[in-house]
Amino acid sequence: MKTAIVGAGTNGLYLARRLAKKGHEVIVFEKRNIIGKQACSGLFSQRILDFIPQSRELIQNQINSVLIHFPKKTVNVLFSKKFFVMNHFELDNLLAVLAEKSGVKIILNHNVQDISELKDFERIIGCDGPNSVVRKALGPKETEMRLAIQGFLPLKDDSDFVETWPINQGFIWRIPRGGETEYGIIGKPKEVKAVFDNFLNKNNLDLERVVSAPVPQKFFFSFQKETTLCGDAAGLCKPWSGGGVIWGLIAAELLLKNFPDFLKYIKAIKVFFIPRIVFSRMAVKLVYFFGFRFPWILPKKVKIESDFLF
Repeated sequence: MKTAIVGAGTNGLYLARRLAKKGHEVIVFEKRNIIGKQACSGLFSQRILDFIPQSRELIQNQINSVLIHFPKKTVNVLFSKKFFVMNHFELDNLLAVLAEKSGVKIILNHNVQDISELKDFERIIGCDGPNSVVRKALGPKETEMRLAIQGFLPLKDDSDFVETWPINQGFIWRIPRGGETEYGIIGKPKEVKAVFDNFLNKNNLDLERVVSAPVPQKFFFSFQKETTLCGDAAGLCKPWSGGGVIWGLIAAELLLKNFPDFLKYIKAIKVFFIPRIVFSRMAVKLVYFFGFRFPWILPKKVKIESDFLF
């Protein structure tokens, strides 16, 4: 089938390659003149190798746990599936090369402003991020957003753990990237800059290459017969961290399994994600509640799955 994918990010390029290998004619439209997400920590669980085994060459560091620093207690969370630190920009460009080798046509500098422009396509998949044009065409209300800001220090660090400091509806983080160290924050858009600036000043940190990006926190399972969403465009981000790559790739696999029937795809992602979303939101609220008010209830050490809390 002649298929248009809007957005040349991780999800769009992954889907494009897989669909092309199945014999479909795929064209990817990207509004920017380059490929590669720049405002992203690139912290992916080892599942990334199941989807994109070629990404092994991009690993910069390995993470086995996270320290969550509440005001009066630190909880050490161990991961049953380790995380890899990668450069997300390089990951997307790797996927672009693989997609083009599979016959995908990628058109840069093409800002799809209305999906009526794509009327010649039999199927349209919106992978165009938090401010998705395709999602708006499907009719749901605007999604709620958090804001993420990140920056870097030229400080080498090969530690195998991440540090976080919980804040209102989010957290501050520190990620050792091997050749450098990353600091960032995610939270309410109107609050994060002031909170982050205060944290940086208290710790005498002067970051370089500071960037920011919106992160969706509401999930949409919308579709039409010929049109649907995947990844950030559908709001598929983990409620506790805002990370969306692995969740998006899992959704992509469900889409591929049911393609071209988007109704079956929507039913499949509802069955898979809704219980996990509901449980995760409840778990995050409970952990924050006890962490700030009754920290003695929380264990000093706990082990969880890296992409799911159950």
